[in-house]
Order: sequence, then structure tokens, then C-alpha cells
Amino acid sequence: MAVKKKAAKSKTVAKKKTVTRKAPAKKKAAARKTVTKAAAKKKTAAKKKTAVKKKAPAKKAAAKKKTTAKKTPVKKAAPRTRAAARKAPSKTGSQVGPVPGIAPYKGRKGEKYMNESQVEHFTKILLAWKRELMEEVDRTVHHMQDDAANFPDPNDRATQESEFSMELRARDRERKLIKKIDEAVQNLENDDYGYCEACGVEIGVKRLEARPTAKLCIDCKILDEIKEKQMS
Repeated sequence: MAVKKKAAKSKTVAKKKTVTRKAPAKKKAAARKTVTKAAAKKKTAAKKKTAVKKKAPAKKAAAKKKTTAKKTPVKKAAPRTRAAARKAPSKTGSQVGPVPGIAPYKGRKGEKYMNESQVEHFTKILLAWKRELMEEVDRTVHHMQDDAANFPDPNDRATQESEFSMELRARDRERKLIKKIDEAVQNLENDDYGYCEACGVEIGVKRLEARPTAKLCIDCKILDEIKEKQMS
């Protein structure tokens, strides 16, 4: 009997030892679970913060775009019709033909061709053009007198002579043009200005503004150019 009691006591002691051994393992497992849960909570909290931070700049950018769109409304360009294009004034409307600064002539309905206002307009153009050409001639003469020099290098002398010859050719053409301007002014005084010398038709105000010394209408001028081409 005593031996049985001792065996039972030893079994109970062994059971207690196993229980005590199992208890720390369970505690460790529970502690690990709590640690993993806490880490998971921290990760979810961090993810939420990053998501909020990312969404906030996107919302701010969208709000800025809306405000800029409200502040600067886009104006649609109206379709430009042909009538509007015709009525729109040109940027170079303050220049007539070769003379700058003279506004184009504005005609009236039913007015007579080459009336007093038109004659005054074309005399102004011709005299201004002549004055400009004369100033250019004086400028070239002074330029040739001031810059004339005997260069020791023959290449420099050749370049200077070629420049002077080009200027003299241009001035010669302008001299002939001044003669034509004087003839046109004389025709204005004699009431013969603005009519074609070949057929007697009106040359037109627009053509005369583009070329004040014109003596032929467009048709006669085209035929004259064709004859010149055939002769050459």
C-alpha cells in the first residue's frame, strides 16, 4: 500500500511539472499573438495615414484647377466670315504705294473721276515721293564724298568702286523716275492724269495709288508686257 501511495504521489508531481511547463508556453504564445496584433494595428494605421496624405494633395490640385478654370474662362473665337474679313482694316492701311504715311483715298458713291479731292490726293503722293527721292540722292552724294579714299590695297579699291557703281545705277534709275513724277504732276495740272494713253480708259484710283506714274490701264499694260516678251 505504501508503494502504491508513493507511485501516485510521483505521478501527481509529474503532472504538476508538465502543467507548469505548458503554462509558460501558452503565455508565450499569447504574448506573441498580442504583439502581432499590435504590429498589424500599427501597419493599418500607417497605411491609412499615407493614403490620407496622398489623397490630400490630389484634392488640393483638383481644387486649384477648378479655381484657375473659374478665374480664366476660355473665350471661343467667333467664326470669321468673308464679310467681316473684308471690313477688317489691314495693318498696313496707313501706307499708299511707294510713299509711307499717306492714308488711302476713300471714295464716295457717284463722285466724279479725278475730281478736286482726288487730284489733291495724288499731287500729295507725287510730291512726297519726289521729295523722298531727292533726299536719297543728296544722301548718296554726301556718302560718296565722305567715304571716297585711296586704299593701298587693290581689293579694297575694287570693292569701293563696285559699291559706288551700284549706288550710281540706283540713283540713275531714281533720276528717271523723278522725270516721270514731274510728267505726272504736269498731267494733273492739265487734267490729263489718270487716263490710259493707249485706249483712253480710266486707269483707276487703286492702280494709281499703287503706281502713281502709271500711264496705261491694266489691260494695255499686260499686252505691252506680252509684246516685250515676244520681241526679246
